Amino acid sequence: MPLDDLLRGIWRRRWPVVLVTALILGSGAALILAWPRHYVAQAMVAPAETSGVATSTLMSPSPLLQGGLLDSRPSGNFGIYLDALRAPEAAAMLAREAGLLAYLTDLRGAGPMGALRRYFDWRIEADLDDAETWLAQRFAATQGIATTTVTLTLEHRDRATALDMLRRLHALAEERVRSGLLGQARQRMAAIEARLAAEPDQFQRSALYELLAAQQRIALVVAADEAVAARMVSAPMVEIRPSLPNRPLLLLLAVAAPLASLLGAACLVLLRGPGRARSVQYEMALGPRRLGAGAD
Repeated sequence: MPLDDLLRGIWRRRWPVVLVTALILGSGAALILAWPRHYVAQAMVAPAETSGVATSTLMSPSPLLQGGLLDSRPSGNFGIYLDALRAPEAAAMLAREAGLLAYLTDLRGAGPMGALRRYFDWRIEADLDDAETWLAQRFAATQGIATTTVTLTLEHRDRATALDMLRRLHALAEERVRSGLLGQARQRMAAIEARLAAEPDQFQRSALYELLAAQQRIALVVAADEAVAARMVSAPMVEIRPSLPNRPLLLLLAVAAPLASLLGAACLVLLRGPGRARSVQYEMALGPRRLGAGAD
C-alpha cells in the first residue's frame, strides 16, 4: 500500500486513535498512582578479607580450572552468606522477630481480594510459605558489574521496618557463617586432642600439635573478627521518599501510548486496505464490459 494511502487511512481514524490513546494513558496512570508505595532499604557488602579462613574464594587466588577468569559467581563464605539471606530460616526469623506474618495477614485481608477471601471463606492468615514468597519477591542481591561488591535491597511499605528487616537479615547471615566456621573449628580441635591423648609417636604428635594450633587460630579469628563473611561497604540505609512504583514512568507511558495507538491504526488500515484496493481494481476492470453489455 502506498504511504499516502496509509496516512490517509490513519487520518480518517484519528478520533478512535485519540480515544484509545486517552484510555491507555488513563488506565496506566490510574494503575501507577493507585499502586501501594514501597520504601527501598539498601546496603552494599563485599567478601570479607580478614584471614585465610574468612576470605572468600572470589577474592583469593585460585586455579583457573576452578571456574576460570569469566566465572564471577560468589563462592566460599560469601556465597554461603548470600544464600543464607534468602533461606527459609531468614523468612522464619522475620516472621518471628519483625512481625512479618501479621503484616502479610493484614495485606491479605485488605482490599477487594480480602473481601473475596472472606466471602468464599478462603485462608487469610499468612504462614511461613507466604513469608518465603514475600522474601523472594521483595529482597534482591545484585552483584556489581566490574567489582565484587553486592547491593542488597529490601522493599517494604513502612520505612523503619524496611531498614530493620535488612539489618536483621545481614546479622542472621553473618552469624550463620560465623557459627558454622566456629563449630567446625571446635569439632576439629576436639578430634585432634582426642588423637593426641592416644598417640605415642613423637613425630605424629608434633604434626598434630601444628594442626591443633591452626584450628585454634581459626577459632580465635572467627570469634574476634567483626566481619567473617561480608564486610559492609555501605551501611544499611533507607530512602526518605518511597520510590516504588516508579511514577516518572508516566512520562514514558505518555510517549508509548500514542505510538501504540498509531501502530494499531496502521495495522488496521493495512489489513483492510488491500481488500478494498482489489475490489476497486476489479470494478474498474469490469466497468467497460458492463457498459458494452448495456449498449447491446
